[in-house]
Amino acid sequence: MFVKLTQHEIKRYNWMIWKVAISVFVFIVLVFALTAFGVFGTLPSFRDLENPKSNQASEVLSSDKQVLGKYFVQNRSNVTYSQISPNVINALIATEDNRFRAHSGIDFGRAFTIIFYNLIGKKQGGSTITQQLALNLFSERSHDRFTRIKQKLQEWVIAVRLERNYTKEEILTMYLNTVDFGAYNTFGISSAAATYFNAKPADLTPDQAALLVGMINGPGLYSPIRHPDRAIARRNFVLRRMAEEDYLSEGQAEEFKAKPLGLNFHPTDHNEGLATYFRFVLKKDIQQKLNSLDIHKSDGTPYDLDRDGLKIYTTINYTMQRYAEEAQKEYMKQLQIQFNQHWRGRSLWKSIPDFKLLLDQGMKRSDRYRSLVQQGKSDEEIREDFNTPAQMNLFTWHGDIDTTMKPIDSIVYCKLLLRNAMMSMDPSTGYVKAWVGGIDYEHFKYDQVKMGTRQVGSTAKPFTYAVAIQDLGLSPCMKINNVPDTIYGYGKPWCPGSNPSETVSGMITLRKALARSQNWVTAHVMKEVTPTPVMQLIKKMGITSPVPPYPTICLGVFDASVYDMTGAYSAFANEGLWTEPTYLLRIEDKNGNLLYDNKPRVVQAMNPQAAYVMTYMLKGVVDEGTGWRLRAKYGLRNPIGGKTGTTQNNSDGWFIGITPQLVTGVWTGCEDRAIHFRSTNLGEGANTALPIFALYMKKVYANASLGIKQNVDFAQPKNGVGITLDCNAYNQQQQGATEVDEKLGF
Repeated sequence: MFVKLTQHEIKRYNWMIWKVAISVFVFIVLVFALTAFGVFGTLPSFRDLENPKSNQASEVLSSDKQVLGKYFVQNRSNVTYSQISPNVINALIATEDNRFRAHSGIDFGRAFTIIFYNLIGKKQGGSTITQQLALNLFSERSHDRFTRIKQKLQEWVIAVRLERNYTKEEILTMYLNTVDFGAYNTFGISSAAATYFNAKPADLTPDQAALLVGMINGPGLYSPIRHPDRAIARRNFVLRRMAEEDYLSEGQAEEFKAKPLGLNFHPTDHNEGLATYFRFVLKKDIQQKLNSLDIHKSDGTPYDLDRDGLKIYTTINYTMQRYAEEAQKEYMKQLQIQFNQHWRGRSLWKSIPDFKLLLDQGMKRSDRYRSLVQQGKSDEEIREDFNTPAQMNLFTWHGDIDTTMKPIDSIVYCKLLLRNAMMSMDPSTGYVKAWVGGIDYEHFKYDQVKMGTRQVGSTAKPFTYAVAIQDLGLSPCMKINNVPDTIYGYGKPWCPGSNPSETVSGMITLRKALARSQNWVTAHVMKEVTPTPVMQLIKKMGITSPVPPYPTICLGVFDASVYDMTGAYSAFANEGLWTEPTYLLRIEDKNGNLLYDNKPRVVQAMNPQAAYVMTYMLKGVVDEGTGWRLRAKYGLRNPIGGKTGTTQNNSDGWFIGITPQLVTGVWTGCEDRAIHFRSTNLGEGANTALPIFALYMKKVYANASLGIKQNVDFAQPKNGVGITLDCNAYNQQQQGATEVDEKLGF
């Protein structure tokens, strides 16, 4: 039964309804006003909206503009709207916010249901893309329902501000640059495209875009790595929505649904990728430069490489770096087999003095030992732990292996692994093109290019000959009797031993003496020039480690890094100019503003004539000396000079090769000098280091696009060469001078 209302009662009820509606409206306006004025929490300023804070990865860029790696807390790299495939944009709008282009940040058609659903604990996907961006940029999602309502109000206010200050395209771009895509801290569409498909965001196909967009609401739940079935179902849902919104035809959608995931998974990790050792050294170098030069952000705080999205431009050539790493892996795999066979069946404890001491040192340097010490374990307990089998992950040249073994045995295993380092640079610019600091960064973090030094052996001999050529004007054709020569006046009298396998008897030229790495002739030259000028030249050529002015430096008893030695040899190939090896060009902030611009130092280490004569001397090493394998075995016929180096007991093997456009240094040895090849035939630099140089150069020469030419020889000095290099002419000159002396009665 219905009660008939009077006109007065109808007006009264209508007025009550209007009062409730107006009250609700006023309440909402008041809540929005209070939220906008920060009563419920501080909101970002307009400046914050212009420069939203996010943990953006800093990128290390090669000379050919490829990304070598990143420094990050969150693996995030920003891209512009034009760099994002329309497939991604369409998939995002169709799935997350189909009215995105029509609303002003808040979709009132569904907005007011959100508070109710959150109050009863039921998830409601009512947020627009702009609101989701506001959450991504400025807050952490709360799990408390009432706090979440307050956050939602703040997001609405921020969303409106974002819509006022940015275009729709800019909002979409910012959103896609901030989204979490799961694996290895992958944030943003650029990192996601690279991680899951090894692609650029502009090249993503509809099915790839659908997979990535489908992950947005649950990167763990819809992970194509952990849950491929869920990922496919979610991808197909996104494709269906794209068809419903007319971004795809029904036929296209069905075709893409039938495709497999098609992943090309390339997770970005600090231990993986190209130039891992280089990136480690570079990061420390940048941090030091920014601090020492007092380079800070506008607010006075220091730059954070892991969060501030810097662009770091380097001289490393991506392709040449890959060739260097490939050459190392290719030959070190073979050399390690030689080394293992060489030691098979022999007791390390009997063959290597103090081997137990080496193991103790290795144990105490290990992460495992430090962890046990921090746990308060006694020395006895620690040794018991190291002698108890455990799960271990070991490096091999065929890939890492998981095995069960005693930790102390794993130290023995690592001690017997040969290590290797290599650097290649342009001698004219000083630009470093390739840097391989070790055999595996994940397992062995120590960089052997710049951080480590080892005894240089016979690679030091050219410095002594260079002083003789420059200061005394000696010709490479000058002959010296290859016999012992004792040097006095520097403490105990000193006379080096010979190189039994390479000793040449009788009178030999300086060029042949260097080519065959003859110790006695080198000592004789040192006696003539004295140690101090040699030490001074070595320092001019960029060696930063101590070089004492003693005669023994002519045989390389001092230590130096691959970085310094390669840089020193570059002066021979660059008309006597030493240009500081340079690997960092400039640093820009995330907006492209220049923070640092590197200017390498240049020193005239020797005169151009002496440098050119030394290139002739070093070519003799390859043409008729210890570097003969470059010609006979590896078939390199172009102008190449170089010098092998082998230290006492074959502990270190070196080869430094020079060409007009590239100078490359290679070192090989074990972690401890006491562990080495027992024969010079296997342990000399010609066998342990030279082949890596050869394999690298063959790869470089085979790629014409790199611009490294084989038919280019070392340029003669502009003023010509006054030192005779033609030995027939030199001999005639000497014979003529002798005849004149005889006639004059001398």
